[in-house]
Amino acid sequence: MRSVLLFSILWITLISCSEKEVNQAIKPNIVFILADDLGYGEVGYQGQEKIKTPNIDALAASGKIFTNHYTAAPVCAPARCMLLTGKHGGHAYIRGNDEWRERGEVWDYAKAAEDPNLEGQRPLPADTQTLAKLLQGAGYKTGIVGKWGLGAPLSEGIPTNLGFDYFYGYNCQRQAHNLYPPHLWENEAKIMLNNEIVVPRTLLDSLADPNDAKSYSRYEQQDYAPDLMHEKALAFIESNQDKPFFLYYASPLPHVPLQIPAKDRAEYVKALGDETPYDGSQGYFPNQKPRAAYAAMIAKLDQQVGEIKQKLDDLDLAENTIIIITSDNGSTYTGGVDFDFFESSKPFTNGYGRTKGFVYEGGIRVPMLVNWPGKVEAGSSSNHISIFYDWLPTICDLVGIPIPADTDGESFMAAIYGKAQKPHEYIFWEYPEYGGQQAIRMGKWKAIRQNIIAENSLEIELYDLENDPQEQLNLAATNPDLISKMEAIFKKEHSKSALERFHMPALGD
Repeated sequence: MRSVLLFSILWITLISCSEKEVNQAIKPNIVFILADDLGYGEVGYQGQEKIKTPNIDALAASGKIFTNHYTAAPVCAPARCMLLTGKHGGHAYIRGNDEWRERGEVWDYAKAAEDPNLEGQRPLPADTQTLAKLLQGAGYKTGIVGKWGLGAPLSEGIPTNLGFDYFYGYNCQRQAHNLYPPHLWENEAKIMLNNEIVVPRTLLDSLADPNDAKSYSRYEQQDYAPDLMHEKALAFIESNQDKPFFLYYASPLPHVPLQIPAKDRAEYVKALGDETPYDGSQGYFPNQKPRAAYAAMIAKLDQQVGEIKQKLDDLDLAENTIIIITSDNGSTYTGGVDFDFFESSKPFTNGYGRTKGFVYEGGIRVPMLVNWPGKVEAGSSSNHISIFYDWLPTICDLVGIPIPADTDGESFMAAIYGKAQKPHEYIFWEYPEYGGQQAIRMGKWKAIRQNIIAENSLEIELYDLENDPQEQLNLAATNPDLISKMEAIFKKEHSKSALERFHMPALGD
């Protein structure tokens, strides 16, 4: 009789639980926040002193910092492809930014804004295995808010064909070169905004005073895309609070152009004082207060991170939600960003050739933290070497999904939990742009090939990151055995791309 009574109490308790409580007990929610061009040294917990990032820093303090985390490519589209597919640059379908030029005038911003046949990048095939599809198959509601860049609007490579139940944001990376765009996309629908078309690289009028704020009015319109997308991200969390969800929040911040509403930049205009206006000569839009604008864009990202965390708290979801924050590549070198003033890549080297677009540390080592109350030790850090293509197996591991056999990545769930973690034998990069590049990190050693296409070169540079994190002293000549090992890995990990654009003849393509 007593056992029957206990069973009855247990049954009543179970059926009285809300659907939210039952689902959350089984699978954690995942919020993956991917900043755009956020440098290793541009957040407070990494030593940034001029830009305030209190919300990101708080998540770092109550979670775990990974100091040796890498993007899988030094620019947007391939990094995002490799993140979602678990493939490295020697195997991935998208290995560089591919604007799919055979369609016509794809770089004509105004024409592409009007004609979706010219908008967007070359598509991933619809049958591509993605992290989103795997999570969708495990009962997750999946959403992407932000920047896509992996398939044009009318192609098979739109987000809703690749595992996402919901999409809102920029389909096209080129259209994201204006943060007050004429339109965004919601699933397959083109959503018109209250903004006029202002073509990127539009300069000040010839008679305009660069020190007069009114001269820049055309670059600040009504509908600020990062604000609109943020509202949709919050709404996605709220509307899916009763089921496990995966939110891939691919923010366009702080990627140039330097555009931020006046109310958001006021603090930094005051704090940073007089500035030399940026005239737009390096591309993107001019800006009267470029340092203040850039700092405010990172602060805006931080504010939005705080609001995501507050939404999770308000809905009683925080304890069962994994928050991951990282960046698609290192900081930019153009568009008016003063990377030396902000020490954007600290402790690595700054500037063209060493940051975005290149496989030196400033271009590929990115900030990364994981926050999961009660599961990840607060205030902890890890020096485990990890990379974007590890996320697919790691997230599968964290939520109890079988890891696909054909991933290039390795789960680092143990490192997240603070347990003994088997290290990679090596991690690998292949990037057929900016001259053509490959790289390997093996423990403290870093091997780099540059100008594989531009100069048909297979020369290898070798650096000891433990003693030379700025990659200044090439030790290749004194380590012939290690160079031979790196050559064998470069050959093993490269496969001929299915797309001619990414072929590297020096590698036998």
